[in-house]
Amino acid sequence: METETIKNKEIATKVTERISGSEAIVRCLIEEGVKIIYGYPGGAIMPVYDELYKYQDQIHHVLTRHEQGATHSAQGFARISGKVGVAIATSGPGATNLITGIADAQIDSTPMVCITGQVPSHLLGSDAFQETDIVGISTPVTKWNCQVTKASQIPAAIAKAFYIAKSGRPGPVLVDITKDAQFEEFDFVYEKCTKVRSYFPVPKTDITTVEAAAKLINAAKKPFIVWGQGIILSEAEEQLKAVVEKAGIPAAWTILGASALPTSHPLNVGMLGMHGNYAPNVLTNECDVLIAIGMRFDDRVTGNLSTYAKQAKVIHFEIDAAEVDKNVKTDVAVLGDAKASLDLLLPLLNENSHPEWHQQFKDLYAIEYEKVIKEDLYPTKEGLTMGEVIKEINIQSKGEAAIVTDVGQHQMIACRYAEFNKTKSNITSGGLGTMGFGLPAAIGAKMAAPEREVVSISGDGGYQMTIQELGTIFQQKAAVKIVVLNNEFLGMVRQWQQLFFDKRYASTEMVNPNFVAIAEGYYIKAKKVTKREELAEAVAEMMASKEAYFLEVLVEKEGNVFPMVPSGASVSEIRLE
Repeated sequence: METETIKNKEIATKVTERISGSEAIVRCLIEEGVKIIYGYPGGAIMPVYDELYKYQDQIHHVLTRHEQGATHSAQGFARISGKVGVAIATSGPGATNLITGIADAQIDSTPMVCITGQVPSHLLGSDAFQETDIVGISTPVTKWNCQVTKASQIPAAIAKAFYIAKSGRPGPVLVDITKDAQFEEFDFVYEKCTKVRSYFPVPKTDITTVEAAAKLINAAKKPFIVWGQGIILSEAEEQLKAVVEKAGIPAAWTILGASALPTSHPLNVGMLGMHGNYAPNVLTNECDVLIAIGMRFDDRVTGNLSTYAKQAKVIHFEIDAAEVDKNVKTDVAVLGDAKASLDLLLPLLNENSHPEWHQQFKDLYAIEYEKVIKEDLYPTKEGLTMGEVIKEINIQSKGEAAIVTDVGQHQMIACRYAEFNKTKSNITSGGLGTMGFGLPAAIGAKMAAPEREVVSISGDGGYQMTIQELGTIFQQKAAVKIVVLNNEFLGMVRQWQQLFFDKRYASTEMVNPNFVAIAEGYYIKAKKVTKREELAEAVAEMMASKEAYFLEVLVEKEGNVFPMVPSGASVSEIRLE
């Protein structure tokens, strides 16, 4: 009782200020350490923009050219920094334009807070101008959302939003605030949120499950680690490396897990999935213990579930209990934060090496190199390949660049061949597969990590979905290096049409504009490469630039991405041609 009295006295003596709801929104962001937000103004959010004008020395607002660009920029910011990205928009179409980026962030576990303006509360439900039920629309694709109709509700709502977005398995949160709540004055005080009733973001790890996992791993003859973005989100890179090296286990990655372990690490055996490396896909169905860490057994990784790793004991390290046994039945589930769980696992593991098992990966890599990799990176045919462009970027960046990709053939090629020496270096749209993600996400990544080289790689299709964000790059003077691999096709769809629809190229051939002229129209230095002998010099010039640079490379029109696991096939049925 005495403690409770003291606590109440502390609350009573807290200094409050009488301010408007719109100013409170900005002050809440400042309290959460936000320095950069991405957005687009409009009527229902205008009071907040008026306050942002007053606080521009503390928060930098980036005017994107489309609200979708704001969410992707916030995603890129979050993915490279590990902090919460923030996007802001008006009601109606402004709010609905955020949905693609919110859905992308939800499936890829990206921490993001979106703030939307809303019509005055007395007009809710009246079909007022630019009114839409954004809370109802966004419910399936947010980790949490809410609508605020009173200024006094704003601090608690925003504090809760940041806590939920970042804690546990991260995700996007949306706070919708009516215009009258933005104008209303109240006594402002801000307290960060540290817990929410009935929400337990990190399950307590049961040590007996860790011990059971260690027992299986120590007894294994052919253990195999598959890791995902959970390693990066929990900052468990060093723990992963220690486990892999101590137990001598070959380890492969999902596309969102790429860069957690350096590409050059001898126990890094490559990428899993539909266009992953030959060895890790085939040997998934030969390992005796499969250790999944921070990944969710996405269908693009598993292929046909009825044939996936049926011979193996499956151990799943996972923070989200809903993912355990959802797609793949596990023998041991270790719930908890990956970093903490691997810290518990490491001392229980025996030193090991598994040389014969490793040799199987090397033998299959040699086959893939001869059939696929050599021609991708060192082509003998006339046309330029996407792979050789990535190889030149590797040479110039020395594996230090953050690679931000759009979605399609170029994405798979970049993920396969980019060299990563640093974590948080592969930023792409995984689960939703959002064309148009790359260019705006690269803006956010560059602004979050200005000291790093950020290279945006897109195809000619996805690039044109958010091409207007060149205006944001120009206005913000963001030194993003932009590469468009132009095959004059929607390449991935065309590949499927070639392989499975008898080359009926229905609505996939692109008649493209003059990309160089468009970039130059935004005052961005630009160049086009059509011949192999021009490539190295052009990439070197781009990477040496201190400003934004656009490079278009005309690649072969009908180049395909192999290996490939056909849809519905087993991962061991992977095709090399």
